[in-house]
Amino acid sequence: MARKALITGITGQDGSYLAEFLISKGYEVHGLVRRSSTFNTDRIDHIYEDPHEEGVNLFLHYGDLNDGGQLSNLIYNIRPDEVYHLGAQSHVRVSFDMPEFTGDVTGLGTTRILEAIRRSGIKTRFYQASSSEMFGDEPAPQNEETPFRPRSPYSAAKAYAYWMVRNYREGYGMFASNGILFNHESPRRGETFVTRKITRAAARIKLGLQNRLYLGNLDAKRDWGYAKEFVEAMWLIVQQDRPEDYVIATGEAHSVREFLDETFGYVDIDWHDYVETDERYFRPTEVEVLIGDARKARKELGWEPKVTFKELVKIMIEADLEAETRILNGTRNQQSSDHTFP
Repeated sequence: MARKALITGITGQDGSYLAEFLISKGYEVHGLVRRSSTFNTDRIDHIYEDPHEEGVNLFLHYGDLNDGGQLSNLIYNIRPDEVYHLGAQSHVRVSFDMPEFTGDVTGLGTTRILEAIRRSGIKTRFYQASSSEMFGDEPAPQNEETPFRPRSPYSAAKAYAYWMVRNYREGYGMFASNGILFNHESPRRGETFVTRKITRAAARIKLGLQNRLYLGNLDAKRDWGYAKEFVEAMWLIVQQDRPEDYVIATGEAHSVREFLDETFGYVDIDWHDYVETDERYFRPTEVEVLIGDARKARKELGWEPKVTFKELVKIMIEADLEAETRILNGTRNQQSSDHTFP
């Protein structure tokens, strides 16, 4: 029988790539979807299948990370072999505006799933999407032994979730691992995240659809990788003989200014003519430099990134140019969603 996987955050960037990857491996994939009056499944529409048909291997279920009862029901009824917990309130700047909500969903949401697994008695493997933001302003490069110094409600919630995974692993013998992923981007990145904000704006400015781009700290440096590659590392972490925690990163950092240079240079535009800083996009407490040391992942998982920084920018800007050109030409694909969830 096909292995079953449950993915929280399946409609997000990482969740959609992971769903594709697991389906290609022959998995039966189940995804947690929040109820909304509008469909929010754009990133997985291309792999969605009507559950009334035969041979379907992707199933979507309504639920929320603040609803422990529903999480317990889903885990007990699906009985997944692997759980990939990617869902969260994941925007760092927004977490300062919504600290309580972020703590509830991003922090306690992890505890609810771990407790649901423990109470069910099901033997499953659990993956927690931890974040490089937990390191805060600790000196770079950061690895599995680097102390955490959270500098935002988001990173504090992620640090709490990280330690709960460790506690359930050590206290109850659960197979529970943390993947401490550094920044990873793609054309599926949300449009309010800085990299996608930049590539989309560059495409729209090139096509005459936008005049200005407002950003925050241009000097912040991040270790940016390709999300499609990072989800394979998630799977590899879960396939190990014993649960461990791993840093996943490229080991190379670039500033927001460099990202602007590379993106706008690709469309032959001087970004200085269009970009302005806005204090509203600065964090109350900034994290200046994050660079990951992923030697453990390279050695034990056999994983290493292949897409370079320049290639990543090219992938993103070309995708946004294509998308914005379709919009400009009025040929945007208006697919009707007719999903049927349990």
